[in-house]
Amino acid sequence: MIARSMQRNGLILAAFACAATLLVVITARLTAEPIARQQQQELLQVLNQVIAPNEHDNDLYQSCIRVRYEQLGPPPQAVYRATMNGEPVAAAMEVTAPNGYSGAIKLLVAVYTDGSVAGVRTLQHQETPGLGDKIEIRKNDWITSFDGREVRAEDDPRWAVKRDGGQFDQFTGATITPRAVVQAVERAVRVFKQHQQDWFRQPANCNEPVPSTVPEKAEP
Repeated sequence: MIARSMQRNGLILAAFACAATLLVVITARLTAEPIARQQQQELLQVLNQVIAPNEHDNDLYQSCIRVRYEQLGPPPQAVYRATMNGEPVAAAMEVTAPNGYSGAIKLLVAVYTDGSVAGVRTLQHQETPGLGDKIEIRKNDWITSFDGREVRAEDDPRWAVKRDGGQFDQFTGATITPRAVVQAVERAVRVFKQHQQDWFRQPANCNEPVPSTVPEKAEP
């Protein structure tokens, strides 16, 4: 009697487990596409902030390539290319600053083909609220201080926070966060200037499977 009861209870638990698993799978499949669309719309909004819609006539999201440069952070990185009448205008790169105060900071850095910064936005971070989170455009306009800036071919001492002798403000009580962002943006600009011609020649490939290869190293 006891064995039969245990067997029956086991079957009931197994049935509940199977039903729960099936429900999770169905829910994931039903929500995957809406979530992906929402993420795409959010990314497009940020892209339109760093590269104005009137500055290009192509679909930035569809004109995307993956690149692999350790200077930009963990690979692969997405590069969204802007063109006007088929001519290169700018590109927005996903960049990671690994040395934030509370961990990695994910950025979107857009650069015009003349090497000047079109715009920078923070995509993700874990910096201290009220201090390091001023890298968010909705909290502070500090991130716009990169607009129009250029990086010299040689070592450029201007690309540092003022405490380190550079031209960028640091935050009161928080220097590590802006320092990390400044360094990451400078690296991104240098990589873009070195490789932009090749990037604009490549076919879009962000919808293809991610290859497993060793990251490329950009020249210093």
